[in-house]
Amino acid sequence: MADAKKSTGPTVERTGTRAIPIAPGNAVDPVHGRQRESRLMSSRAQGAHGQHDETAGAKAPPASAQPRAASTSPLPVSAQPLAGIALLLISMWALSSLDASGKWVMAAGVPMLLLSWVRYAAHFVVALALIVPAKGWRILASRRPREQVLRGGAMLGATLLFFTTLRYLPQAEATAINFLAPLIVLLLAPWVLREPPRLSRWIAAGVAFLGVLIIIRPGGGLDPVGTMFGLIGAFCFAAQYIASRRVAADNPLTSVIWSGGVGTVVLSIALPYVVPTALPVLRELDPLHWCVLVSTGVTGCLGHLLQIAAYRKAAASTLAPFTYLQIVSSTTTGWLVWGHFPDALTWLGIAVICGSGITIGILEWRRARRPASTIKR
Repeated sequence: MADAKKSTGPTVERTGTRAIPIAPGNAVDPVHGRQRESRLMSSRAQGAHGQHDETAGAKAPPASAQPRAASTSPLPVSAQPLAGIALLLISMWALSSLDASGKWVMAAGVPMLLLSWVRYAAHFVVALALIVPAKGWRILASRRPREQVLRGGAMLGATLLFFTTLRYLPQAEATAINFLAPLIVLLLAPWVLREPPRLSRWIAAGVAFLGVLIIIRPGGGLDPVGTMFGLIGAFCFAAQYIASRRVAADNPLTSVIWSGGVGTVVLSIALPYVVPTALPVLRELDPLHWCVLVSTGVTGCLGHLLQIAAYRKAAASTLAPFTYLQIVSSTTTGWLVWGHFPDALTWLGIAVICGSGITIGILEWRRARRPASTIKR
């Protein structure tokens, strides 16, 4: 999203509950972030998903043979960086509210699987209600339905693991651990993305992991079970980023709908087993708890849509550094709801993770701007 025609900045990939920046470059779009990027949420750089269109450069099939899917022409980026930054920040607060709401209703006894079903079902309904009237039913058509299902499954797995992590860890620490995901993608890029290995990426991933070790250090007071789920969740988020790359040919709004639909369908299979045991708890919920429960899907969907709008307003390279401010929104909501505030060493670990991600993002962005002949591994 460096500009409408050539995007070289970092990106943001949107996971089930949050947006995490990925350094630009050959590796994941580069843009992540969700986005995520320069792709500008363009067809090649899909804003809440993935990176380049891996079919780019291949000979296109005859028009008659191409599937009828929503238009994938790059979405225009207007030169309104302040508006883009504002929309991105609002989206991060919405997603942090989703995390806090999920943790709160689970504390009230709502089973995690039921919470997740409501989160995805409400997301799906809101997405259809907001997108279809404006774009028509053709927006549901995907050029790669199988890849959309795989991406939706990866996103669902990441959501389930993150909600499980929130049962054991404070929100700020759980969020910080998941910032490891984009660096895991860069670390695995030579094998899963068939990209040349770069020492800078390995160093960045190693430094970020050091930051995680500071956060989960012995004596830090974090539950080891939650820490384990958090680390597994980071790898699941990384898998989602990689899967997002395969649906970059679709309109990002199509992926917003599919992600909600896949999660709803899969979790509906578990409802007959979950609802009977959850009925006693559900009967005791007051109107406030019901509103907060349903809001998880609303804030999740709106968070995705706001990020898409943000990447239409400003370049990914402009927005990428601000994605790390989600740790501020997560910490604030955690403090307001539970009175938890990270200690000094935890903040040091968070700073190490964010600093590593920002540094490799700058290096990858500068590398992407240099002529190919001058790039050194």
